Amino acid sequence: MQKRMLGSTGLEVSALGFGCMGISFGYGPAATREDGLAIVRAAFEGGVTFFDTAEAYGPFTNEEVVGEALKPVRDQVVIATKFGFKFESGKQAGLDSRPSHIREVAEASLKRLKTDRIDLLYQHRVDAEVPIEDVAGAVKDLIHEGKVKHFGLSEAGANTIRRAHAVQPVAALQSEYSLWFREPEREILATLEELGIGLVPFSPLGKGFLTGKIDDKTTFAATDFRNVVPRFTEENRKANLAFVAWLKTFAERKKATPAQIALAWLLAQKSWIVPIPGTTKRGRLEENLGAAQVQLTSDDLREIDRAASQIEVHGARYPEHLQKLVGR
Repeated sequence: MQKRMLGSTGLEVSALGFGCMGISFGYGPAATREDGLAIVRAAFEGGVTFFDTAEAYGPFTNEEVVGEALKPVRDQVVIATKFGFKFESGKQAGLDSRPSHIREVAEASLKRLKTDRIDLLYQHRVDAEVPIEDVAGAVKDLIHEGKVKHFGLSEAGANTIRRAHAVQPVAALQSEYSLWFREPEREILATLEELGIGLVPFSPLGKGFLTGKIDDKTTFAATDFRNVVPRFTEENRKANLAFVAWLKTFAERKKATPAQIALAWLLAQKSWIVPIPGTTKRGRLEENLGAAQVQLTSDDLREIDRAASQIEVHGARYPEHLQKLVGR
């Protein structure tokens, strides 16, 4: 697989990364440890060198699986993890990006990941109670100590990105971006390009909707995050099928799948964009990795944009209490 540079801090990764969250968190029952290890290792064997995890996924168990799976190939991969939440009785209990807490999280993540350094350490969500300069300074200290290599932000607004970058260069911003959610195009992409920061889109397949395998009759497990996402109500899914129907037709013409077109579209936007689709299924993994071979012409991209602009997306991407944490 081709490599890409995330930002101007020298962080080179595979053009497609692997989002590990769904192995243990967010999309229904967690995979078994054995299955989790197997899918992470299969991603590496398929050419992926960039793996995304977080203490919050589980919590904690995701990092342990990723660390164990990648230990034999540690020097050949880039591992990203995150800080920024506090936990009580195994559940998220608000934000905490105090410098002392950042250090505690980093030390604990190093142990769970079975490594001596974190390649990319993100602030998971901006904490309005802690100045971003203090956050960047804490990560800067960890970088000087060799425990962290690069600093990242997640779902931060443009002003926050600038303030953080002035203290410690930001290698990457992780935010949702896809054919189904194009808000970063308003302000964020230009900010990142100006500052030399990479973009790591999560949910590049619209939380599975752009695969074409979900319709208004699909049911989700009780623990599946999509049950509380407004965009995934039965009514909104039904309304949103128009876009997927168009995407399926376009993909057939390109001898690809809808998911591959969605990922190829992201790759074609900027050379410093690295999507991180995740899955627990080997077949889906192979399909996603195949997107790196799909070539979209300038005419293709114009056609996709034209079709997308004519189809309204129904429903918010987050429930209100989570949307409040975005774009600070």
